Amino acid sequence: MYLYNVTLILEDAAAEEWLQWMQDVHIPEVMATGLFVSNRLLKVVDSPNEGVTYCAQYVVETLEQYNKYQEEFAPALQAVLNERYKNRFVAYRSLMEFVA
Repeated sequence: MYLYNVTLILEDAAAEEWLQWMQDVHIPEVMATGLFVSNRLLKVVDSPNEGVTYCAQYVVETLEQYNKYQEEFAPALQAVLNERYKNRFVAYRSLMEFVA
């Protein structure tokens, strides 16, 4: 099992709208791909960064499923995010493997 983590640092002015959009639109679209088994959205409480920091996390069972998501779905979904919140956020993505 793997955890796909997307950390986003948003401008304060965009954070509330982004949060609503994530919950109502983006996360349901990601989950509708059928490739992830669960998800969660967290707010970083002690972030050293300016703005508001969130982590969107998605659990996927295999690397093949993750790779399929990256190839077939991620570019279009990320393009919507990039256009909607252009110059208002920074994102960092990582893939982690469960070890225990």
